[in-house]
Amino acid sequence: MSFMLAQNRKALLPIITPPQPTPQEKYASTELRYYLDLITSAVFEIATDGEKGIFIRHADENAGLGEDGFEVKTYERSVLIQGGKRGVIYGVYEYLEQLGCRFFTSTCEKVPAVPDLLAPDFNTRQVPVFEHRDHNYYDLSQHGRFAVKMRLNGNSPRIKEQFGGHQQYTWFVHTFDKLLSTEEYGKSHPEYFAMYNGVRSLRDNRTQLCLTNPDVLKIATEKVRAALREHPETRIISISQNDHILGCQCEKCLAMDKEEGSPAGTLLRFVNAIAEELEKEFPHVVFDTLAYNYTRPVPHITKPRHNVCVRLCSIECCFAHSFEECDDDRGLILPDGTKTSFINDLRNWGNYHDRLYIWDYTTCFAHYPAPHPNWRVLQKNMQSFHRNHVKGVFEQANGAQRGGVDFNELRAYVICKLLWDPYCDVEKHIREFTDYYYGAAGVYVRKYLDALCDKADRENIHVGFNDQPVSQLFEESFLDELDAIMDQAQNAVQGDPLCLWRIGKSRLSVRWVRMKRAAMLRNELDPETVTRFFTDWKAYGLSRIDEWVSMETTHRALLSNLWRGTEFYDHWVNDEEREEF
Repeated sequence: MSFMLAQNRKALLPIITPPQPTPQEKYASTELRYYLDLITSAVFEIATDGEKGIFIRHADENAGLGEDGFEVKTYERSVLIQGGKRGVIYGVYEYLEQLGCRFFTSTCEKVPAVPDLLAPDFNTRQVPVFEHRDHNYYDLSQHGRFAVKMRLNGNSPRIKEQFGGHQQYTWFVHTFDKLLSTEEYGKSHPEYFAMYNGVRSLRDNRTQLCLTNPDVLKIATEKVRAALREHPETRIISISQNDHILGCQCEKCLAMDKEEGSPAGTLLRFVNAIAEELEKEFPHVVFDTLAYNYTRPVPHITKPRHNVCVRLCSIECCFAHSFEECDDDRGLILPDGTKTSFINDLRNWGNYHDRLYIWDYTTCFAHYPAPHPNWRVLQKNMQSFHRNHVKGVFEQANGAQRGGVDFNELRAYVICKLLWDPYCDVEKHIREFTDYYYGAAGVYVRKYLDALCDKADRENIHVGFNDQPVSQLFEESFLDELDAIMDQAQNAVQGDPLCLWRIGKSRLSVRWVRMKRAAMLRNELDPETVTRFFTDWKAYGLSRIDEWVSMETTHRALLSNLWRGTEFYDHWVNDEEREEF
């Protein structure tokens, strides 16, 4: 049944909330009012009673919607929007999208002007397949209210409670040094730390803990207890290995690893013990750990407790092809010398554990601007996660504090859509975004993305999360092709200053790769080109080019004929040290 919401700039129905609305119901109703006013130029009112209207309320706990699910129903010249704590807000945005709104970025929204607004005959019930949805692209991590519109609920956006809140994550991975630091215990108790080649390693957070030492377990348990008491809002706390390549090699740890068939078993025994000890005091907390690098294979014996979450990491993968289809040979090498693929480990963990989370990667962290050909695999991989019983996904992104290039605004938007529904119409979302955000240049942006992915597919080019731009994906003739497409894009929006600005920003990707390859591969460095790039980069309000160092350090590395600014710092593990371990 269709009916009018507004006509001739007059609102025909009120927005109706419960008499004492929760902060989330109140926010949902004021957001709906704002956008309906904006669409119609009418003035909608919010009331607390009435027979006909747009009803906004939390769903009954027995409705099966959880915190994030919602229902939208039209009936008898009324609309019902109901949902969980966040779901009631999500339901409002879903309804607005049905009315033609789109929320592309925190500063780019499409809102139609429709003075005579018809309420569509619309009924939907949506519960997300992933209970935890998160990524750290700048626009969403810095703008919590936009993150609500995109239905993220993880820790990165830090969404305030009145806007629905988020799943508070304390100690965001690689936390062994928070449990026992070498600074605090290294001199007095070197036995607390991992052994390599018969020596206890005390290199700050570049070592691991000796997980079979009972004192380590006692101290770690009390450290976790203290952190949870300090942060009572915590829903997830991470008890996870440092960002290092190998676990403790002492006799006891190696024996346990062998018994379990994987160091993950030794780690899970440690995490399970902490989770069991603290469960009574913190029954609402999930204790999170990593299946990362050497802990990625599934153990043979120990399973995670019901309040333990294993987060499987895809760091070794190629991201130009889907996990299920890729034939890259860079798989993880196990202690016995054999290799295991990520998709194999994903399937094993999915069958082994009923609360599997994922840590995935969506950019080149060594060279943020580099064109990253993952556009066709984002959906395939998200569907693989769902098929293998994954409950939560974090997509690690370009986390630079002022954003980046390589069409990251589009990528962030697409990832949000997939986190909510892995089976959504991605092509439609890409088309809608590019046509609005880039105007007449949108068709050429899609042509650019297709050319990039076509080349990776056609020539079977594998792309890792940290690769230098040396493969044939970035050969000069192909960079010429990409630039030619962007010339067309730029020409198409000559009369549109905003779209022209956005296209100019996106062209920094190829500019960076050309300049870096010339310096590193051919020892060619043109001062004017370099200076112009970095001044333009800053003029667009951008900061980091590399995950780990500042723009200024990246510039110095370019002048010093170094691939990355991290090479200036001693604490980065080099290849010789890796072989040692």
